[in-house]
Amino acid sequence: MIVILVGSVVGAFGGFIAQEMIPSGTNFKVDNVFEAGLFAKSDRPWSVNVNRFWIDYTPGGDIDQFYSDLSVVDADGYELDRRTISVNHPLRFDGITFYQTSWSVAGAQVQLNNSPIFQLPAAQLPTDNGAKIWGTWVPTATDMSTGVSFLVQDLQGSAIVYNAKGELVGAVREGDRLEVDGISIKLVKLIGSTGLQIKSDPGVPIVYTGFALLMLGVVMSYVSYSQVWALQDGDRFYFGGKTNRAQVTFERELLEIIDTLEKSPVQTS
Repeated sequence: MIVILVGSVVGAFGGFIAQEMIPSGTNFKVDNVFEAGLFAKSDRPWSVNVNRFWIDYTPGGDIDQFYSDLSVVDADGYELDRRTISVNHPLRFDGITFYQTSWSVAGAQVQLNNSPIFQLPAAQLPTDNGAKIWGTWVPTATDMSTGVSFLVQDLQGSAIVYNAKGELVGAVREGDRLEVDGISIKLVKLIGSTGLQIKSDPGVPIVYTGFALLMLGVVMSYVSYSQVWALQDGDRFYFGGKTNRAQVTFERELLEIIDTLEKSPVQTS
């Protein structure tokens, strides 16, 4: 119990918890720390690349699992470690654990007619029923005076399009085009963001050691043992014993042994 208490104190003073929402294809350092111990340090000489984020869906359209392909890189871009994480399968590096916890829609890549592909950020919109919907605005004029709105519910590759008057134009999938007010709009790709919970707890190994010792002690308490002592001191004979279980039965056994010794003839050499 003392070892567990020491581990808890070390974790409380030296650990921290952070959360990050990082778009796919972005590099980041651990900055958004919201809980930290007095001696905790989140700054590290390395950063993390989110190589890719994606979601697997069930045939019914529900989320089955979401994944993040993460690479830990040094200041020169050299890859120190790489792992694809998912729920209950984190990345551990340099005393920090990266957990997959949530996701979001970061933005959309679109193309107008034959223009270069550009990426627009998306924001989550408030709803009355709590449903998750993200929206982005795509300008269709060079002076930004008019445009269309894209609404996205997930990362399955489709968006609902509304014109500048708020009228529903239709739906478009990744790689397809939609004609709006004489302009051909292509949805190139939806960009997802991975939600990570980042945790450092240097007291965990100490706590685990304490639990291991505690479990060992519990197991040892179920192991039965007995000790018997006999001492001859002149014409006196001392007899005693000790046990950790079934003390009443052990006492009866000792009394039977004493009774047997008293009835046995004394042998002298």
